[in-house]
Amino acid sequence: MIRVLIADDEDMIRTALAALLGLEDDLEVVAECADGESAVARALELRPDVCLLDLEMPGIDGVEAAARIRQRIPARCVVVTRHARPGVLRRALGAGVDGFVPKSRPAGDVAAVIREVAAGRRYVDPEIAADALSDERSPLTDRELDVLRAGARGETIADIAASLHLSAGTVRNHVSSILGKLGLATRQQAAITARERGWI
Repeated sequence: MIRVLIADDEDMIRTALAALLGLEDDLEVVAECADGESAVARALELRPDVCLLDLEMPGIDGVEAAARIRQRIPARCVVVTRHARPGVLRRALGAGVDGFVPKSRPAGDVAAVIREVAAGRRYVDPEIAADALSDERSPLTDRELDVLRAGARGETIADIAASLHLSAGTVRNHVSSILGKLGLATRQQAAITARERGWI
């Protein structure tokens, strides 16, 4: 029996998926969670074989939840998403995610993916994989990406400077360079763009 934890902030999707997977002879849904933090806590408590994590959840997202789970227990992690952006795939694979599936797939396909990763294999949806291979690389330097990461939740220039051990002027210069390269007006827009493309 493959023990599965499901995390999705949309109640209807989570409960429907749990019910459909529960019909499979070899799958047992051991927990349903509405956010990333509770998914990590329940995974550490229950030690499921596979964690099925929605990418976009309040608090920490599915990729971050997977990274935290994988650091502590040997559970396999599959990320499901409505918006399968190629850059996010690279971020997920870098975090040790074992499967990446769009929400448009039928429940039977999701069950098959769970079996694949439980058996030690990796699964990436073919369309997402093809898009990832053709997706553009970040034009930003590593330090510019550090600045975006440090300010991703709206931190001030002073906060970013303190966390990266830089002067406020240096951070402003990096922000100016980022906005120029991306053709955007605000740091918030740059952080959203970088996150959507999987650069941060």
